[in-house]
Amino acid sequence: MNSPISIEIIQSRIIEIRGERVLLDSDVARIYGVDTKRVNEAVKNNPEKFPKGYIQQVTKQEWDALKSKFSTSNRGGKVKLPTAFPERGLYMLATILKSSRATQATFAIIETFSKIRELGSTIRTLSATKDGAKQKSLIQRSGEIVAEVFDETLQTSGSETSIELNFAVLKFKHTVKRAK
Repeated sequence: MNSPISIEIIQSRIIEIRGERVLLDSDVARIYGVDTKRVNEAVKNNPEKFPKGYIQQVTKQEWDALKSKFSTSNRGGKVKLPTAFPERGLYMLATILKSSRATQATFAIIETFSKIRELGSTIRTLSATKDGAKQKSLIQRSGEIVAEVFDETLQTSGSETSIELNFAVLKFKHTVKRAK
């Protein structure tokens, strides 16, 4: 897999386990362009780099619940329970896996988690803000963050493209207008 690593691909693979955003070992392997067993060998051969909280062993119950959400067999066909990597575990893994693909993947992972954190912070601030001008500014920034995440694969037509997201009680709409 030599194609560029997009933030959207990484974002689409992030799941939540035990209240933490993680990537499964098979997804990490795909992103880094290695076999899943190489990712798990890196962890096994470098236990000092993965203290508590840097990796999570997915339980059978968590895995069964996750498999029921996936429609593809690449996740459902695993024999061994997967390892989940939170953000800090991914950074540590990046110090072990050395290649230009791993470097690209690390940059994309850092950018993805950073944008997710920024969007979360912006939404929290927006929900606590009463000032209309500040709300408008925060909604604009939220739309910009979303547009950055979907930037590379965003299909545009005509002179503008609208992105609409509904987060329970919050609705964001961001329109990108092309310069003439």
